[in-house]
Amino acid sequence: MIRARRSGRDRGSVSVEMVILGPVLLFFVLAVFFAGRYALAQQSVQAAAAEAARAASIARSAGEASGSATGAASASLTNQDVRCVTQSVSVDTSAFGQEPGTPGLVTATVSCQVDMSDLAFPGIPGNRTLEATMSSPIDTYRSRQG
Repeated sequence: MIRARRSGRDRGSVSVEMVILGPVLLFFVLAVFFAGRYALAQQSVQAAAAEAARAASIARSAGEASGSATGAASASLTNQDVRCVTQSVSVDTSAFGQEPGTPGLVTATVSCQVDMSDLAFPGIPGNRTLEATMSSPIDTYRSRQG
């Protein structure tokens, strides 16, 4: 038995589906871009903090350590093409005041406010502040100048 096809009932259903699904798919794609950029920027800030801590740990004095850490963090973020609106580096150099033979750590904290306004979409913030803290040991038996 052959049934007659009812014409007209499904007419326009594809258009309605696209009107409904189009914005959802667009939002999903933008969310993936935002998540990817956020993850890459966070990894870059963590790498910059690790490089800053390492540069500070091989310095001979606390003053030199702070300068080396700031330079290393800035260079790392520049090399990884992360554009910070504002950037700060704080270094805990208290271990330089200890006597040689005492283990110590230098801790560097890098903070970067990343501009994400080019992903202009409702619900996505324009700027995100990312922060990472890393530590590196100071040579136990090397002379130190606090």
